[in-house]
Amino acid sequence: MKTKKAMSPKQSDALLATLKTRFGKNPGRHKGLDWAKVQARLEAKPDKLWSLHQMEETGGEPDVVGHDKKTGEFVFNDCSPESPAGRRSVCYDRAGWESRKEHRPKTTAMDMATEMGVGLLTEDEYLALQKLGEFDLKTSSWIATPPDIRKLGGALYAERRYSRIFTGHNGAQSYYGVRGFRSSLRV
Repeated sequence: MKTKKAMSPKQSDALLATLKTRFGKNPGRHKGLDWAKVQARLEAKPDKLWSLHQMEETGGEPDVVGHDKKTGEFVFNDCSPESPAGRRSVCYDRAGWESRKEHRPKTTAMDMATEMGVGLLTEDEYLALQKLGEFDLKTSSWIATPPDIRKLGGALYAERRYSRIFTGHNGAQSYYGVRGFRSSLRV
């Protein structure tokens, strides 16, 4: 069964209002960018608005963190203080999930991201996000793992502790109540 990737006009208006308010309250995340241009782009791409709705509904508090001048795309990241609550306790990917013999979580970070139409933050994107504020002081977030590490069974996560950003590793089959994932969306 396919997921309906559409929103009612009322849902769209409510989400746009939430995003506009967040944009206005956090100008340091998107210096020099104009909300009207962001909104016009969102209104022209309802599938991306749906993905942002998924980010919001799972606790991500998405906000604009960049603009690609070559493509015109605006970059949204999850900016919730901690890893989004609705995306925690997940293995990294399906192969990790399948390798668990028991106590499998409901889903995986990669499966959930695909369903939402978003990507996991890369290590560089995670580090850039941390320059905009302090995130993951009590939680950690799976990040996109290079194929050579994943081929060996590992997966990467990142967190902020002791005023520093750490990147760590676990087996992709592991999951913790305080580990979720942060997503990125280009609109």
